[in-house]
Amino acid sequence: MTNRLDDTMRFHQAALNARAYRQQVIASNIANADTPNFKARDVDFREALAGALGGKVGNDLALKTTSARHIAAGSGNPMDAALKYRQEAQGAVDGNTVNMDTERAAFAENSVQYQASVTFINGLLRSMQMAVQGQ
Repeated sequence: MTNRLDDTMRFHQAALNARAYRQQVIASNIANADTPNFKARDVDFREALAGALGGKVGNDLALKTTSARHIAAGSGNPMDAALKYRQEAQGAVDGNTVNMDTERAAFAENSVQYQASVTFINGLLRSMQMAVQGQ
């Protein structure tokens, strides 16, 4: 029983992490809407979630250190493997590919899906608490 509960919570944790990362990427696109040559990016949620659950994302490159004084390489963000460039709908003269309508819609959709996941987790925890209390 606890294995199923752990698996369920691990799934929802990975989903929330992927949604939060996607929200950051979309916010970055919006913030750089006026930056010349900025290329809009997005997270392939399905790929990020599958990778997080299967342990496939985050294939870190091993960096060679030739001195003991070198700083160890950080692991980076494991969701970066699912980060893709967004398809350009209409090119801008300055090379920027951010479409504010697309970004706003993606931001709102991702927010709703994140909130739905949080609501589902709360309901799951509430039902488990009721089961433990014998109600």
